[in-house]
Amino acid sequence: MTQQESGHLKEILEEIVASRLSADSLEWLRGKAHSTAQLTMAFISIPRKTGKNIIALSASQQQALNSARPGFCISGWTIDRLSRVWLLSTLDFSDKAKYIIAIENLFPAAEVNELIALYSALPVLEYAESWAGRCSEGIRSNIGDVLLAIMCNNPYPSENLTEAAWNQLVLKAFFTEKPINKIIGIDTRANERLAKTLSDYAHERWAAHRSVNPQLWRCTGKFIDKDLFEDIEKLSLSDNLIEREAAALACHDSNYPPAIELLNRFKTIQSAINSGALTWNKLAEKTADYVLQQ
Repeated sequence: MTQQESGHLKEILEEIVASRLSADSLEWLRGKAHSTAQLTMAFISIPRKTGKNIIALSASQQQALNSARPGFCISGWTIDRLSRVWLLSTLDFSDKAKYIIAIENLFPAAEVNELIALYSALPVLEYAESWAGRCSEGIRSNIGDVLLAIMCNNPYPSENLTEAAWNQLVLKAFFTEKPINKIIGIDTRANERLAKTLSDYAHERWAAHRSVNPQLWRCTGKFIDKDLFEDIEKLSLSDNLIEREAAALACHDSNYPPAIELLNRFKTIQSAINSGALTWNKLAEKTADYVLQQ
């Protein structure tokens, strides 16, 4: 982000925070802004000052946030989480080393909700390249809500992680059954190595007579070759309509001639894809409904 874009985003976050806090709480929070010296104690104390009510954004606030930072969504956050993120966004960053150390010092002793806020703040922190290591470390966490904060509705990973770290994030998301459609950049950062790794993962699950999340094939379409096509062909023969639709969507993303030919056999599904009635995100919604019915 440019400094102008960053400043605009901070203004929007402050406006949302201000609309949810009492005058006394807001005065206290603003009194802690900008200072790295007070950061640790303020960061820890925030829930006692702000409470933990869940935020419901107005349509205009959501639109403003989407415009200022595409992919960054705070819907469902608690006010203490947002207040912590906003506080971090206000820090003086003129001294890079001092700025980075102040934030880094929050990680080692952070409890779960503090970690969630720290990882949620990655898209608004300065010196974006400096937090890639922390993000990669967070992916190795076994705490579900921490993983959600990193993986879902967070544009930072897709913008800053290496291919290897990104692939680890996506694979971990499948391992831990996170909502794949909420991973920002899931389509744009698809790569051949990831496609092959996910195919291997699918084979392991099939061998163990376990189901495979249909969203897995979302990352393979552009890289379908002879080997991957065998997976897609198997999927296309499934008794499960959702799996057949996943196969068709993968073929739609492919330039591999046999995949194009296979798609042409599914006229009804192909028509739904062409009209926009069937997309990967809409398939994710159908998959969630299907799972809930089981």
